[in-house]
Amino acid sequence: MTAAAASFALAVALGALTSLSTVAASRRVRPVVGGLGTALAGAAGLASGIAVLSGQSFSVSWQGLLPLSGVAFTADPLAALFLVATGGVAIAAGIYGIGYARDDLASRPPQAVFPLFVVAMLLVPVASTVGTLLVCWELMALASLALVLAEHRRRDEVASAGRWYAVMTHLGFLAILAGFAVLAAHAPADSFDGLRQAHLSPHIRDLVFVLTLAGFSSKAGILPLHAWLPRAHPEAPSHVSALMSAAMVNLGVYGIVRTGFDLLGGGPRWWWLVTLTLGALSAIHGMLQAAMGTDLKRLLGYSTTENMGLVLVGVGAAGLFSSTGHRELAGLALAAALFHVLGHAAFKTLLFLAAGSVLHGTGTRDLDALGGLRRPMPWTTALFGAGALAASALPPGTAFVSEWLLLQALVHGLPAGGAPTAIAMPLAVASIALTAGLAVATFVKAFGVGFLARPRGEGAVRAHESPPTMLIGMGLAAAVAVVLALVPSLVLPAVGRAAGLGDPAAAGLVTVRLTAVAGSLSPLLLTAGLLGATVALVAALRAVGARRARQPARLWDCGAGPLTARMEYTATSFAEPLQRVFDDVVRPETDVDVSHYEESAYLVSAVAYRRKVPDRIERRFYRPVLDGVARWGQAGRWLANGSVHRYLGYGFYTVVAVLIVLAVTR
Repeated sequence: MTAAAASFALAVALGALTSLSTVAASRRVRPVVGGLGTALAGAAGLASGIAVLSGQSFSVSWQGLLPLSGVAFTADPLAALFLVATGGVAIAAGIYGIGYARDDLASRPPQAVFPLFVVAMLLVPVASTVGTLLVCWELMALASLALVLAEHRRRDEVASAGRWYAVMTHLGFLAILAGFAVLAAHAPADSFDGLRQAHLSPHIRDLVFVLTLAGFSSKAGILPLHAWLPRAHPEAPSHVSALMSAAMVNLGVYGIVRTGFDLLGGGPRWWWLVTLTLGALSAIHGMLQAAMGTDLKRLLGYSTTENMGLVLVGVGAAGLFSSTGHRELAGLALAAALFHVLGHAAFKTLLFLAAGSVLHGTGTRDLDALGGLRRPMPWTTALFGAGALAASALPPGTAFVSEWLLLQALVHGLPAGGAPTAIAMPLAVASIALTAGLAVATFVKAFGVGFLARPRGEGAVRAHESPPTMLIGMGLAAAVAVVLALVPSLVLPAVGRAAGLGDPAAAGLVTVRLTAVAGSLSPLLLTAGLLGATVALVAALRAVGARRARQPARLWDCGAGPLTARMEYTATSFAEPLQRVFDDVVRPETDVDVSHYEESAYLVSAVAYRRKVPDRIERRFYRPVLDGVARWGQAGRWLANGSVHRYLGYGFYTVVAVLIVLAVTR
């Protein structure tokens, strides 16, 4: 048995043992047992993924456990990269959960399901038969649903989020099931080796890709199947949110890459143009909704849609370049997408854990009611700031490196594929540039309004720092994000092996030089230059200021007296200029309620202003569907009125109709 196989078996065994142990453990030690066991299972999964990326592999199967080809697991470099991402997130979330789990979260069901959720996510990328993949996928969906509903006793919104998630994830599962059923029907076996030998007509191949793209993109939170994500992720416990947003959504990307590039062996250009378009639209829409949001965790949920959209832009570009014979550009684009998967796993884990720390310390996640957290929560403030920088596509951020790689592929791919590529590539570049600018504005809002200035609510006034285990979990995620941002050359060769389309870069310790195109980047030197310039500027300002005598004076307040928290920018007011720019896109709903004194209608006693920025896609796409289902339900009440005679009549007329159809068609 190789080290990769032993580590993976240990991860599964630790997850199962941890689940059983939390059921038997007392309430006091249950969070410790569950958190440490989950972290150890994640570490074993991480070690297995690293071993496979280093050149090892493993393959195991049990023929009698499931029909057809049984249960089989095989690890290749693509699967290993997602093992690394899932295992790393599980380590941070498990340690964090020791201090976060309390009250209802320390009860048996959530603590027992948490390690099973991690095990299911580790099993999905190494599943190598259709039956195994579908079983593991459903186990992952059910475990995550149970964890989303963990706090249903505290908030009514949790039940609604659970319903949305249950419906959307199972609709996606049905699409995946249908796609693989069609593919397996034309293959000698339902193992992945058998699926690769399937003889498919062009129309059948198109059908399989469309079905699997719909199913897997729903799990990744891609438009228009994203509606569950900004609901479920905020309502789940924060360490569960981190696992869902930084690890589970990645498996949707894995499914698209595995099916499109591996099992189907690539496809026509329109497949990848659709993928790229969906990714670009998801990125723009997700970041716009995040920029307008005031709920910290919901904002991060929409940010996940944006980042998964950027990943699909890279996947679509890779497929487009591959279909035109430009394998080096395809390898660079796919490597950029997979590197963004790793970077997003790091900084989104950090951001969701930091948001959970804010919720733990203040009792609220409303940015309009926060502020002033820098002093009572210094570690959380610093760590959230690091995560915000990593996600903002600015140097020295983690997203900056992956988006730079993606832009290099898109810009140099302009002449690679004729007119469709010449049109798609500039639009993709524009979408990345727009989302990068919106991301900066969004995280400046979240950090500045949420952590700086004066507290605007009672929760912010009474804020307190989180326990050490929560800070350690956030610190681990921050350390990984820093390494990926400053020394991406440590992981780019492994990412290239996972992409399977050649080495995208000649990675040195300091400088990354691209092999497919002319381009190089030195994140470490760039960061050192920025830090040096900042230190020099601060030193110069202090030197100039030291020569002048200082006199204390009150800040200018326009003659209105000392500034108060009511005079500060809120998240709503900060986003208002952006809302005006994109007014025709987001279509905000505003309501102004003016109350007058009873003695005189000319004297105003209060003015209430409310603004809501609904999800337009949800309103245009889902609302008619929900209304139609409601009308069908009303009709169903009339059809099923409890009369046995009516039910017998339904059966009689159905049989007569079937006989008539058979008589006519024979």
